[in-house]
Amino acid sequence: MRKYCFSLLAAIFLLFSFTMKAQAADDSIDDQASLLTSEEVLQLKEAIRPIEAKTKARIFIVTNTDNDLDSTRFADYYMLDRIGKNQNGVTFYIDMNQRKFIISTSGNMIDYLDDKRIENTLDDIEPSMKNGNYFQAAQSFLENTSDYFDQGVPGGHYRVDTETGKITRYKALTTTEMIISFVAAIVLSGIFFAVSISKYQLKFGTYKYPFREKSSLDLTRRNDTLINSFVTTRRIPRSNSNGGSGGGGSSTHSTGGGTFGGGGRSF
Repeated sequence: MRKYCFSLLAAIFLLFSFTMKAQAADDSIDDQASLLTSEEVLQLKEAIRPIEAKTKARIFIVTNTDNDLDSTRFADYYMLDRIGKNQNGVTFYIDMNQRKFIISTSGNMIDYLDDKRIENTLDDIEPSMKNGNYFQAAQSFLENTSDYFDQGVPGGHYRVDTETGKITRYKALTTTEMIISFVAAIVLSGIFFAVSISKYQLKFGTYKYPFREKSSLDLTRRNDTLINSFVTTRRIPRSNSNGGSGGGGSSTHSTGGGTFGGGGRSF
């Protein structure tokens, strides 16, 4: 009976998790300007699901025709309202009133989509926007977001606060640096080992340390109490030799108390 209850609870949990993930993608398209057909909306939702699953970030595509607020601020506030301050997310916003298209990033997506990658993405999107092919523009946005996440945070990445000028750097070990560190560790270990043998004139197989005569034991009672524990995880950035895919910083600004990155253009 207990085994049956456990299996039932596990099944309910998995069903709940699957439902939540499905709902997350289902509310990711907000086409207020009716630029997309129902079939196109379904295709975009299907494309968003795996991206959200691997990035652990929300992806939004938003359109409207009646916005009088600054387009970038609107995109920021939209994401702020949907996921809160500094949570992982990306919004692709098409402002038909002001004829602008915006990419807004939040949380760790600011680092994956730095200024250079956003400019490359806007380059890919712009022809479709000018031709009125908004579905193709949204597809290009999703493809670039997915590809850049797979490539990892660019080496030497940093953030620049455009309002204060503050620069925050993120150090990421490249493949070359990791190899050098590994080789250096082996060399230093070998030197230490050789020095120890030479200093004590140890002879393998014949020398035995008189541990009984030269050892002592002092027992002290000690109680350790675990108060709390914290686990921090971070995707390890990969070095990227493709000059067109990153290698710079992310410009950030504040909206509603949250930090956002991104960029945009007119069409």
